[in-house]
Amino acid sequence: MSEIKKIGILTSGGDCSGLNVAISGVVKAATLKGWTVYGIHNGTEGLTERPLSYEILTLQNFSDTPWSKTAGSYLGSLNKGIKPEQMDEIAEKFGEGARELGLDAVIVLGGDGSMNVLKYYCNKAGIKMIGLPKTIDNDTPITDFSIGFQTACQVCMEAVDNIDTTARSHHRAMIIEMMGRDAGHLALQSAIAGYADVCLIPEIPYTLDGIINKLEAVKATGRTHAIIVVSEGIKTETGEVLSAAKNLVGEKVHGGIGDYLTNLLNEKYKGFQIRCTRLGHIQRSGHPVFGDRIMASVFAAKAIDLLAQGKTNVMVGLSHGEVTSYPLEEVVAAGTKSVDLNSSYVKAAKLLGMYIGEI
Repeated sequence: MSEIKKIGILTSGGDCSGLNVAISGVVKAATLKGWTVYGIHNGTEGLTERPLSYEILTLQNFSDTPWSKTAGSYLGSLNKGIKPEQMDEIAEKFGEGARELGLDAVIVLGGDGSMNVLKYYCNKAGIKMIGLPKTIDNDTPITDFSIGFQTACQVCMEAVDNIDTTARSHHRAMIIEMMGRDAGHLALQSAIAGYADVCLIPEIPYTLDGIINKLEAVKATGRTHAIIVVSEGIKTETGEVLSAAKNLVGEKVHGGIGDYLTNLLNEKYKGFQIRCTRLGHIQRSGHPVFGDRIMASVFAAKAIDLLAQGKTNVMVGLSHGEVTSYPLEEVVAAGTKSVDLNSSYVKAAKLLGMYIGEI
């Protein structure tokens, strides 16, 4: 087993709260082992672009500073997708950069897609790789939670609370569009915590009549406002996924379903005036809540422990309260983690009287 002396750490994909906590944890645990930590700037580009872009992270210049408790990524991230035909060329540049710095391993903060790509790059470079799951969507397979999800839920719940006050003031039904891609974890859990009347997620089909029937039931109680939470990845009644933009490699990015439903409901239903708020990138912000801070810290410590044991190509995860690791092949094979229709969250939403679709 080769001795670890130098490790890199980078963030890949969309940012979230808790990334800097994890980076700080890696620096602390690695420093105690006498390892040097290279913070790679802007995802893989820090190693693939020339000149290389990085900095050596220490307790003094990072972990003991306010940065370690903030949202976002101190190192910068890369979230533009990669075309398959570019993989080998980028892997070669990545390997050259890793060899120039003398890296023995790289810790990757990313989703399952990012980790799978970095596994390929690291294997080509002949260095070890450990993945730490992070996403506000909470759709990384196998792990119960990913870094960033709990803070995003807090931000979304508070947004629901704040929008509820203007809904009450103007006697409106307010649609709130949240992120989540093709998984409804963020929308569903935020809707339950925010006392929403309707929550639509990609995993469950819905009808306009179902939404209207719920709004009518709300009015029948004498209440003059309502809250509707929608996940960005839900489809129209005809099965179309709406896209508001494309990323840098031409892939469609979800968005616009809130405005679409607002227009349809305003045409078809006059019981409430309906307005839409798209939360957007504020969902990636927020001071890391306790759950994300403790999990990011423990995940980071586990990553260093795994490297010290000679492990590679694994993802750290949380299962039934225990932090463990899983082979990346198993993680990727499991596919995107969708909302389990038999989960306690779905059952609770129904029992609380929320319309969550035709289920």
